[in-house]
Amino acid sequence: MSIEGVGIPDGWARLWAPHRLEYLRGTDRPLEGNDVQCPFCRIPTLSDEQGLMVYRGKDAYVVMNLYPYNPGHLLVCAYRHVADLTDLSLEERNEISELTAHAMRTIRKVSSPAGFNLGMNQGAISGAGVAEHIHQHLVPRWSGDANFMPLIAHTKVLPQLLNLTRDEIAAAW
Repeated sequence: MSIEGVGIPDGWARLWAPHRLEYLRGTDRPLEGNDVQCPFCRIPTLSDEQGLMVYRGKDAYVVMNLYPYNPGHLLVCAYRHVADLTDLSLEERNEISELTAHAMRTIRKVSSPAGFNLGMNQGAISGAGVAEHIHQHLVPRWSGDANFMPLIAHTKVLPQLLNLTRDEIAAAW
């Protein structure tokens, strides 16, 4: 028995990222039915290097995204385990805003992006991978960073390892 098209070359190159499968299956994500601790609650318990932590504030912290869209993709997270922006205290909201602004200045020093995407996905339906713990994305952008790789190959090329990027950003912080 054969399946139509299986094993026939189709001209598509494939880049494998097997570490993503565990994430997609729910490893290290607090999904319904698994017994995983929230990664954003766990990260502050690790060393800065181990957790890829860039900065620890009073009410929030800055960490590298394990699955970055672009080099230098940071997350600004509240320490407190809350899901929604409206659940944060004024102090937490202010610190997340201040840390985001400081992170933008720092990333500009380190890698000179042309712009940034900032955003919070509120709820799983909006695309939040860890919807139960609020975090803001800070994604540096460069002219041409959305080249043929993500558009055609659905692949992102990152030129530097996360721990090296973390070291540069933390040193410039």
